[in-house]
Amino acid sequence: MTSIALFGAGGKMGHRLSRNLKDSRFTVRHVEVSEAGRARLAQDFGIECVSAETALAGAEVAVLAVPDTAIGKVAGSIQHLLKPGTMVVVLDAAAPFAGHLPERTDLTYFVTHPCHPPIFNDETAPDAKLDRFGGVAAKQHIVSALMQGPEEHYALGEEVARTIWAPVMRSHRVTVEQMALLEPGLSETVVASLLDVMREAMDEVVARGVPAEAARDFLLGHMNILGAVIFKEQPGVFSDACNKAIQFGKPMLMRDDWKKVFEPDEIAASIRRIT
Repeated sequence: MTSIALFGAGGKMGHRLSRNLKDSRFTVRHVEVSEAGRARLAQDFGIECVSAETALAGAEVAVLAVPDTAIGKVAGSIQHLLKPGTMVVVLDAAAPFAGHLPERTDLTYFVTHPCHPPIFNDETAPDAKLDRFGGVAAKQHIVSALMQGPEEHYALGEEVARTIWAPVMRSHRVTVEQMALLEPGLSETVVASLLDVMREAMDEVVARGVPAEAARDFLLGHMNILGAVIFKEQPGVFSDACNKAIQFGKPMLMRDDWKKVFEPDEIAASIRRIT
């Protein structure tokens, strides 16, 4: 059985991973520095944590379920315990992209991240419909990258990824650079910002007299049908009036050069801010 050392096992993300790894084929050794996190693991799963030295003794995989800002510090603190050939799994592209992993050519670096359950899905069970983050009951897609290491290590990394993010539908292989374009570029800089603008717009029409519940229902309903057409989830075209509103609305809302957020220097600057 493959042995995994899970760092940050009692944190918000690590707790999720601990649950999904519990009944897997992997032997997992849990490392958690906080007393609250250790207590949570013991209470919820009957898991007793161990030291980093014990966790990494003979481990083939080390999963760093810690915040982006701590990746470099944690990886640096354990690198002397990592034997050549060990796979280090990181759950976000930011720290690897920024160069925060130790310069060890004898280690494998594998990066994976969930896409989260899609808006357009076929979930019918109540717990799956409410699992909007994923990794519990709702199916989701994932992306993964073999940053460095032998090609044959990709299969093990993907198996770990499918286990910690389960249940998984499509598993996409990308590069670390492409993952950085997806996040923070696409998902946070663009999508999160525009959704925040949508919320501000909703609040604005409420401030101008529209009942709050009516405004929310109207917005979310239109997000559903407009999104289905734009992303080709169903056949359809917009009305002439809607197309004209888009034609005149986009210049009011978007700068002409907005796509520069995907330029390498902009992605790098965004990642520096969060790591």
